[in-house]
Amino acid sequence: MEGAEAASLLGERGLGRRAQFKTYRRRWFLLAVVSLLNCSNAMLWLTFAPVADKAAAYFHVSLEMVNWLSIVYLLISIPFGLVATWVLDSVGLRYTVILSAWLNMMGSVIRIFSVLKFLGLNSQSYWYLFTGQCLCALAQPLIIFSPTKLAALWFPDHQRATANMIASMSNPLGILIANVLSPALVPEGKHIPLMLGVYAIPAVTACAVATVGIHEKVPPTPPSASATNSSSQPFLMGLKMLLRNKPYIILAVCFGGGIGMFTCFSALLEQILCEKGYSNEFAGLNGALFTVCGLLGAFLLGLYVDRTRNFIESTKICFCLSALASITFAVTSRFRHRAIMLAITSSLFGFFGFAIYPIAMELAVECSYPVGEGTSTGLIFVASQIEGVILMILLQALTVRVSEDPSSTCALDQDGALDWTKPQDLLSTPYLHLHLCLDQVCHKDFMASQ
Repeated sequence: MEGAEAASLLGERGLGRRAQFKTYRRRWFLLAVVSLLNCSNAMLWLTFAPVADKAAAYFHVSLEMVNWLSIVYLLISIPFGLVATWVLDSVGLRYTVILSAWLNMMGSVIRIFSVLKFLGLNSQSYWYLFTGQCLCALAQPLIIFSPTKLAALWFPDHQRATANMIASMSNPLGILIANVLSPALVPEGKHIPLMLGVYAIPAVTACAVATVGIHEKVPPTPPSASATNSSSQPFLMGLKMLLRNKPYIILAVCFGGGIGMFTCFSALLEQILCEKGYSNEFAGLNGALFTVCGLLGAFLLGLYVDRTRNFIESTKICFCLSALASITFAVTSRFRHRAIMLAITSSLFGFFGFAIYPIAMELAVECSYPVGEGTSTGLIFVASQIEGVILMILLQALTVRVSEDPSSTCALDQDGALDWTKPQDLLSTPYLHLHLCLDQVCHKDFMASQ
């Protein structure tokens, strides 16, 4: 009898616990808004990279000035990345998303001012464009860090991974769209105003939807026990712990360097290929293959690692294969009429390089416990931006001015075209060094941290 009463009491408590948790349909609306913002921000970042030569000619600036429209994203994200982590944890998801949406929208609109002839900006038009890019860059960390928080607050445990994947992968989707859409919209420099108008549409839409449609910081009832009881170290204490964590530092340097190289590859691909006679459309196709195959590689390796738990081995192998693919691309792109080989190497570079992303993030969370996920991933993001800025500046410093070549497809800027042979050697070599570093010390230190 007592056993029956105890079982009944336990059952009532179990029902009570289940009644405490609830999911809301509007979580999918929030996911759609964050995904649209993430995609739009990535499109605004790489707007000019696939048509850099035409943008330089249109605004009467050098290619280096056009490249700064991409570098500014990296530069601003270094100090603001840590601030964004604090804002997300302190102010909450709702205001973070709305703030990022307004920064993103205002930046896209100010960019349009640079091409409005009746304003008579003339030589100042580029600086209006640059100011718009800076505002969009301020929005980037807020947007990129939001998916993890959204999944934790609004989605049950069995849907978190899916929600995080959808919102996070919308960023490379935006890169893919920019690589394909920019060359299609700008066959000639005079079409740049049309491109800026088209790219502003998703930013304005996302801002309006976020402002009107998001009303709550957290759901009225949490979706799971982990959403209620989640705890981590305070921000500053967690930051100190990470800076003393050797395996985490090794992973941050290696993985951050890989992200920095991907950033340079995406931003400079058109300039590298046009000097050898390849069209902007072909450069955009290579960028699209790089992204699509990367997403496929990340998905397949994620499934493999979930079943085998071979995190470290998979990371080392993908680093090595990425290094080989980048070296092959650097050699192949020196020659003309190698379109098929370039497309294959771009695909392999993306397939093995992007595949590291989810695995490395999981390793970062594992070896940094009990530091919060936002802090551990945020510091890697900041490290990648620092390394990306250093690489972009070094690569541009190593370029050589060349005279006009009849076979070149570059729309020459005011100083002429650029030869990227030496920078490509620099871009491919560090990948091998990062792999060797990871191979020598990461396994031992990571296992010790466990």
